[in-house]
Amino acid sequence: MTQRLVAGVDSSTQSCKVVIRDAETGALVRSGSAKHPDGTEVHPSHWWAAFQEAAAAAGGLDDVEAIAVGGQQHGMVALDHNGEVIRDALLWNDTRSAGAARDLIADYGALTGRDGALAYAQDIGVVPVASFTATKVRWMRDHEPENMAKVAAIALPHDWLTWQIIGAGGEPGAARDLSALATDRSDASGTAYFNSTSGEYDRTLFELAAGEGAFDAITLPRVLAPQESAGRTPWGALVGPGAGDNAGAALGLGAAAGDIVLSVGTSGVVTAVSSTQVCDATGNVAGFASATGDFLPLVCTINASRIIDVARRILGVDYDELAQLALAAPPGAGGLVLVPFFEGERTPNRPDATGTLHGMTLENTTPQNIARAAVEALLCSLADGVDALRELGVDVRRLVLIGGGAQSPATRAIAPQVFGLPVTVPASGEYVADGAARQAAWTLLGGDTPPQWPLAGAEVFEGEEQPIIREQYARVRDLV
Repeated sequence: MTQRLVAGVDSSTQSCKVVIRDAETGALVRSGSAKHPDGTEVHPSHWWAAFQEAAAAAGGLDDVEAIAVGGQQHGMVALDHNGEVIRDALLWNDTRSAGAARDLIADYGALTGRDGALAYAQDIGVVPVASFTATKVRWMRDHEPENMAKVAAIALPHDWLTWQIIGAGGEPGAARDLSALATDRSDASGTAYFNSTSGEYDRTLFELAAGEGAFDAITLPRVLAPQESAGRTPWGALVGPGAGDNAGAALGLGAAAGDIVLSVGTSGVVTAVSSTQVCDATGNVAGFASATGDFLPLVCTINASRIIDVARRILGVDYDELAQLALAAPPGAGGLVLVPFFEGERTPNRPDATGTLHGMTLENTTPQNIARAAVEALLCSLADGVDALRELGVDVRRLVLIGGGAQSPATRAIAPQVFGLPVTVPASGEYVADGAARQAAWTLLGGDTPPQWPLAGAEVFEGEEQPIIREQYARVRDLV
C-alpha cells in the first residue's frame, strides 16, 4: 500500500520544527528544524524563512498530502490593506501591554456593571493579562495610533504562517487575500475577544481593544472546525486549521480527561482536557479551547526553562552538571528558596516582578543548594498551577511531563517529591509538531475523531512527597 504522508509544523517562540509522518500509523518518516530570532517582538518574515529552512531540512514537502501548523499563542500580527506587516509582531512574552490588560478589565467592568475580571471569565473564560492578543491591540491603539490607523487585519502567528503556506500571503508586492486568513478555536480562545463556547468573536470585547467600529473595519481570521481545511498549498496539499501550541501538544500526546500535561519549555504550561468551560476570575486559569472541540483549561508561567539557564550561568555549569549538583542537595535545599520571576510573571500576574533568592545563610549557599533551589522553584510554580486546576474541579489523575526541561534527571527525580504523585515522562519528541501532523492526517482522512497514533514508550517516576519544598516556597513567593 502506498504510504500517505502528512506534515506537522511547530512554529514556536524559539524555533520552527517540521515533522513528516505516515498519516495512517503516525510513524515518523523525517524531520527538520531552524532557529527563530530572540526577542519579544519579531517580524513574521523570520517565521516564514525558518519554516522554509526547516521544511528543506526535512527533505521537502512535495510528497506531503496535508499539512498543519501549531504555533506560539497570543502574538499580534497586524496587517495593512495590502497584506503587509505593519510592525514587528508582539509576542506572548512581551509584557509592555500589562497596563492595557488592566484598562480592558476596568472598561468591561464599567460597561457591564460587574467586576471586570469576573465578567471576562464568565463571558469568554479568560481574563486579560499582558500575554493575550487583545492587550497588545489595545497597547498599539493607545501608544501607536499611526500604526493602528493602518490595520486592516489582525492575525495570530499560526494564522499568518498558514496563510503564507496556502499562498494567499503571496510575495511582497503581489495581491494578498486577507479573507483567506484562517485560525482554529484553540488559538482564537487565547485572544481575549473570542467566545470558545459559542465559537464566535465577541464584537464588544474586540472593540474595547481596537476601538469603536473596528469589528466591521478589521478582518479577523475565519475560525475553522477541528478537521476543516484552510485551503491547499500551491502543490495541492490540504492545509489543516492548525492550533495553538499547547492544544497541539495535547493532541500530539493523545491527552484525555484526567491527564494533566506539564510542559517545561520557554514557558511553563499546565494543561488539562475538559468537556466543560472553566470560570476563574483570578485569571490564573485560562479557559482555552482544545484542538478537538473540547476545552483546555490552562495555567502558563513566563519563567520555566530559563530558571535552569540562570542557575547554570551563575554556577558556570552545563545541564548535566547542574542536575548532578541538584540531586546532591537535600529536599528544601537547606532552606534556600528561589522565587523565579526573572522576567516578570504571567501566573501569578506580576509583570513587573523580579527573581529573588530567599533564606541565604553562610552554610546553605552552596552550588548544590543553589542548583536544587532552581529546580524546586520551577516545579513549585507548576505545582501551583495544578492546584489552581483542582480548585476549579478539574480531574487530576495522571501527570505527564514534557518539554526540554523534562529531560533533566533532576527534574524527573524531584517532580514526584513536589507533586506527591507519580510523573509520566514520554520519550522525547516534538509533540506540538506531532499534534499538528495528527490534525493534518485528520483533515486528510476525515472521520469524527483524529486517527489513533501510538505514543512512544514512557517512563514513570515515583518518589516520596517532601512537603517542606512547597511549604518553603509558599512562604516567600508573594514577597515581591
